[in-house]
Amino acid sequence: MGKPITEDLAPAGVLRASINLGNAVLAQGTPDAPAGVTVDIAREVAARLGVPVEFACFDAARKSFEALTSGAADLCFLAIDPARAAEVAFTAPYVVIEGVYVVPRDASFTTPADVDRPDVRIGVKQGSAYDLFLSRTLRHATVVRGDEGVTTFETQGLEAAAGIRQPMAAYAADHPETRVIPERFMEIQQAVGTAKGRRPETVAFLHDLVEELKASGFVAESLRRANQPDAAVAPPAR
Repeated sequence: MGKPITEDLAPAGVLRASINLGNAVLAQGTPDAPAGVTVDIAREVAARLGVPVEFACFDAARKSFEALTSGAADLCFLAIDPARAAEVAFTAPYVVIEGVYVVPRDASFTTPADVDRPDVRIGVKQGSAYDLFLSRTLRHATVVRGDEGVTTFETQGLEAAAGIRQPMAAYAADHPETRVIPERFMEIQQAVGTAKGRRPETVAFLHDLVEELKASGFVAESLRRANQPDAAVAPPAR
């Protein structure tokens, strides 16, 4: 890898990667021993740059975002969203996951559109991709933010909770008084990001590497090792 790209992306001689352990599809383990597809991609980026990697692990996407934008991290793994894209240079997505609702089993809702009513309150994880999306797109329902959407749903007796399909399905399986609305309310495009202001060739390097890792099977194999077979590898960028 060319020296200018390495110096631009890892100016301290180490690649500092911000990892969101709050999204179990993308990262697992502990802050001392993180694992998952985001960790594997970060290691591969560092290897291509010829530098070591350090992980800064958080329990929420908003904290991972803040680490990047404050200069505490060089690389992040976040869902693409217009509110974030003002400060983050994103690659094309490497994984696509789905946002779904959990509702009480006896609720009348059958589709995501049914949930968008004036008398509905939806619990979300503050600063998550689905918080940003729903805050921007809901016309009638109210977003209620907390540390975890399902916890807020439980403790405040809300009408719905929003989250990522896999953990929401697991939650509903453990709470038979609830169910998942099968239809997704959004597609969540997970991408690699770095701070706006990096050199164009640095952003192009990340973009091309992500496309290579999707095409080679690297991303699919990483998801398989992490026992996340339901997460879909994103299609090639157009």
